Amino acid sequence: MSQAANTGIQERPAPMSPARTTSLSTKALPRWAPFAFAAVAIALGVGTGIAAGWQSRTQWGLVSALLFVVISYVTTSVVENRRQAKDRLATSIVWVCFLLAVVPLASLLWTTISRGMERLDGYFLTHSMAGVLGSEATGGVYHALIGTLEQVGIATLIAAPIGMLTAVYLVEYGKGALAKAVTFFVDVMTGIPSIVAGLFILSIMLMTKTQPSGLMGALALTILMMPVVVRSTEEMLKLVPNELREASLALGVPKWRTILKVVLPTAIGGITTGVMLAIARIAGETAPIMLLVFGSQLINTNPFQGAQSSLPFYIWEQYKVGTDQSYDRAWAAALVLIAFVMILNLVARGIARWKAPKTGR
Repeated sequence: MSQAANTGIQERPAPMSPARTTSLSTKALPRWAPFAFAAVAIALGVGTGIAAGWQSRTQWGLVSALLFVVISYVTTSVVENRRQAKDRLATSIVWVCFLLAVVPLASLLWTTISRGMERLDGYFLTHSMAGVLGSEATGGVYHALIGTLEQVGIATLIAAPIGMLTAVYLVEYGKGALAKAVTFFVDVMTGIPSIVAGLFILSIMLMTKTQPSGLMGALALTILMMPVVVRSTEEMLKLVPNELREASLALGVPKWRTILKVVLPTAIGGITTGVMLAIARIAGETAPIMLLVFGSQLINTNPFQGAQSSLPFYIWEQYKVGTDQSYDRAWAAALVLIAFVMILNLVARGIARWKAPKTGR
């Protein structure tokens, strides 16, 4: 008699390996399969485009994207199962949409950088277009850069505090018909074309007999910037947990101080990002500047008197000249405008990280 029988313990038979594969342990494609699908789809798309005589590479790309989705779904259905194929289909569509959004942006950046760097130098950034003809290779963007900095700066100083305070009212205090009316008009102002804002300020200028200046352009930009600040700040304030407000109020802190010391610091990162998006929104506007500032090829550092220029107006002005030299200046100014917006975003992110509440112990 065995030892197991002596102890009264019955031995269980060893589990046998299953004879067939279960539904949860099917074959799986290797991790490099999507790259292989993409390579095959690109080859077939290019071959189809060449065979059909298509000259546009955009058509080749669209055909390749469609083939990539089809090949991914069919191959996954055959090798794995329909459930995995549906998951692969959704993933492929997401990647295709991502590439369709990124490729034009990357192409735009590459074209702007490659064309703009040909003319961008220290001379271009420190000289104006005073006395420079369109066919000459000299001239710079200094006067337009000064105008953009002053106009956008004045608009930000006006729109950012008003927009943030309006958002605080809507989230923390707003109730009833007044809050609904403010929300409605903010939504309406979000979709106002820039030319309408310029015409509104122009009508005020005509009634008050005010001369064109950078301030008038800044007021039109303020109208365009304010609803973006209100809406972005409002959404960020709504994300602040109510527990933080209740804890502060339970300690006897007044509501205004709770908003100032708890709510706003918690949402400062998102608020700063929203303000930067609003600045990027107005930095490229041309129509209000054409109506209210008139543009100038001279350096004018006084935004309260006299015509000024701006980077968007300078780009349009140089493109209108129609010479090779003016085209080079327009591309260089476009690169300066993109760099201006990128630097503002980097500075804003740094400030937001610096002012954000510390989460460590």
